Amino acid sequence: MRRDMKLAVFDFDSTLMDGETIDFLAKACGVEQEVAQITHRAMSGELDFYESLKSRVSLLAGLAESRAKEICENLPLMPGAREIVAFLHERGYKVVCFSGGFSLATRHFARILGLDGDFSNILHIRAGVLSGEVGGEMMFGDSKGVMLARLQKLLGVSARETLCVGDGANDVSMFVYAHTRVAFCAKEVLKNAANIIIEQKDLRALIPSLENLAK
Repeated sequence: MRRDMKLAVFDFDSTLMDGETIDFLAKACGVEQEVAQITHRAMSGELDFYESLKSRVSLLAGLAESRAKEICENLPLMPGAREIVAFLHERGYKVVCFSGGFSLATRHFARILGLDGDFSNILHIRAGVLSGEVGGEMMFGDSKGVMLARLQKLLGVSARETLCVGDGANDVSMFVYAHTRVAFCAKEVLKNAANIIIEQKDLRALIPSLENLAK
């Protein structure tokens, strides 16, 4: 195993991708406002993430799988997403994303961005449409922290060698295991747990801070 291996973990929605996947799906179902309100409260830490996720996904029932796939594969990337991933790879990082969102999106963009892995939830399909149910290992408020601890153990990477970037309350749990904790255009609850705060909506804005850390 490489002794200099480092790990960078990015949230997906509103971090690598510009927006919330579930909001784009909700718009196609005509329930955009209902879902957006729940999303905002969940990311601000006002609602339990698991219950909010189930509630939001239930509103997507009936959306054609083909339409959901089309939406998820045409999401807008955050400015600088490609550049920050390339920058980290050049410096020996394994780069992955953890998402409380969905594999229809993360798997596609993991290929686009050249990520080393993606961990997210699965939208259940019945008879070619979304059933309104969801499953996976990223469904709880502490899921990202649990997964990060597992991944660090598997790779032999310490907290000091770990960088995490996110924007919402469900990213707090992974910050516990990371020495470098970046709140990107984030809710206040995550800023309070961060040691780097980026307010510019461009992931390239993170590069100077990382270069300074390396000195």
